[in-house]
Amino acid sequence: MAVPIRTAVAALCAGLVATLLTTGPARADQREHTWTVTGPGRAAAPEPSARISLDGATGTVSLTVTRGGRTVIEPSPVGIVTEQADLSRDLRFLRRTDRLIDERYRATSGKRLDRRVRMNETRLSFAAPTGARLDLVVRASHDGVAYRYVLPAGHGDVLGETSAFNLPPDANAWLGTYRADNEGQFVQYTAATAPTGEYSDQALFATDGGYTLLAESDLTGTYSGARLAHDQGTGTYRIRLADARVRADGPLRTPWRAMVTGDLATVTRSTFTDDLAPASQVADTSWIRPGTVLWTWLAGGRPAGQSLAAQKAYVDYAAERNWPYEAVDAGWYFKADEWDTTDPDWQTNSWMPELVDYARAKGVGIIVWIHQRELDTPEERARWLPTLERWGVKGVKIDFMDSEAQPMLQWYDTVLAETAAHHLMVDFHGSTVPKGIQRTWPHVMTLEGVAGEEKRTNTAAHLTTLPFTRNVIGSMDFTPGAFQRVGLRPNSDAAEVGLTVAYESGLQMLAGTPESYDARPLARDFLDQIPAAWDDTRLLAGRPGREAVLARRSGDRWFLGGVYAGAAHTAEVPLTVGPGRWLVETVEDGTDGLVRRRQVLRGGDVLDVDVVTNGGFAGIACPWRTGITTCGSP
Repeated sequence: MAVPIRTAVAALCAGLVATLLTTGPARADQREHTWTVTGPGRAAAPEPSARISLDGATGTVSLTVTRGGRTVIEPSPVGIVTEQADLSRDLRFLRRTDRLIDERYRATSGKRLDRRVRMNETRLSFAAPTGARLDLVVRASHDGVAYRYVLPAGHGDVLGETSAFNLPPDANAWLGTYRADNEGQFVQYTAATAPTGEYSDQALFATDGGYTLLAESDLTGTYSGARLAHDQGTGTYRIRLADARVRADGPLRTPWRAMVTGDLATVTRSTFTDDLAPASQVADTSWIRPGTVLWTWLAGGRPAGQSLAAQKAYVDYAAERNWPYEAVDAGWYFKADEWDTTDPDWQTNSWMPELVDYARAKGVGIIVWIHQRELDTPEERARWLPTLERWGVKGVKIDFMDSEAQPMLQWYDTVLAETAAHHLMVDFHGSTVPKGIQRTWPHVMTLEGVAGEEKRTNTAAHLTTLPFTRNVIGSMDFTPGAFQRVGLRPNSDAAEVGLTVAYESGLQMLAGTPESYDARPLARDFLDQIPAAWDDTRLLAGRPGREAVLARRSGDRWFLGGVYAGAAHTAEVPLTVGPGRWLVETVEDGTDGLVRRRQVLRGGDVLDVDVVTNGGFAGIACPWRTGITTCGSP
């Protein structure tokens, strides 16, 4: 029986479509086994470029990153293994699709509030011999390259990744030994000489292509946190997950494996890990207000945590200084005679409502510390969070998660939604690091995940590395300003003032005592000026482990923060804050304490600062005109 012409044509078209879906949009792609993804393009700087290659003999996929034709990441394996399939080898290419990501969003804190995102995205689809599917999604922007795996339902639990980053063995590396609380110090090695072990995935490398910070974004409870596993003698850093088995019940999108790359200024200023993350889940952000916080733990310790009188005195001081918040740390809900034991009747016995009312009358908001174990179950959260909201508490500092395993990440997912619903800003301690969380959940004002002011073993070199490592990826609760800890911190008083600008945090928790501030009026007056949200951020001078000088703008004023490691010297800082004439006020170390210096410079001039051993400075630059004698607001 003859086949109708219409039916034959339909069959031929279907065959052509099937062929295209199998071989991709161009036979050249299949033949060459290579695809390139480059950022949207800027005339002022070379763009990072990702080259993805499929080895026709082994079916393995690798990814290489270059910038301006120079190597950033050498060919590195990509792949994932599940219960049902090994998606790291014997892969066959199916198709390629491309799109442009072009978005704008506004943050509540961070390096700058208004953000623009432009990325090129390529999705490469592969199949294993069993028919299992894998999509490799690659994005490239002017300041980074990232990739993730997308799997359909039915792949089973994830057993691990074969993902790794191959660096030139002689590349300089600044690495922090991995800890569950992310509080390892950063130390300089080369990529190959770093000791065998596990390192935080916020690792910085310097190659011919510039600086590259490895990072992660969009990590949720659907997956597991990553760290870097390294064998001494190689430049390879492998992804190792916190869980030996990642539970997966349906389709899966893994977190982004991100490489923030460019010159050091580009990396420092980057918001790439935020830009990769999903859009905000909080519709109304009007209640989210960054600000300076008088933090009472290093100022008063355990006695202060259990004393209403002490907390009222701290509130008085914050009000006097016009600091918007005071943070009550551990002890306030403990039994008076049993430290670390929760009073079962805290809702009725606590003096916290009285303190909140007292502070509110003085224009000060209260933030309270709470242990993660108090929020571990739905019943506990239903007790704590509505009560704190009803009392008028502005935020919670949640402590001691100390895990990036999947069950804890699922807890994060829940508590993030519930704290937002109860209008409570969040500061996480003993925690993961940001990983895009502040875009998706903008009430997260800061996270610890750093060897901060509480540590007694920090080095000046570590302090000068943080702006290029941990603080690149999001707000960092280092808690600067502990002037009273002379001998317990490695830096000078002027450097300590400079940390309040060099380190960004949506809630800048100041760790000093009122007495230590009053003994240093120049430091105190500078702290009165600093905002906690910024319109822009620039790196003025930097060498990881040696110096970090950042400028952050609020309105028409640029705040300057410089920290140094090493011998006393005269630092030369390019004042690249814009054209015109600027009045520059600096707070520096003098022979008898802090001193203030004022000078008028043009944009682009060199600012000379006398720096003591392991010293630094802080400053404010404002547009100069006749009659202007200070950059400080009343």
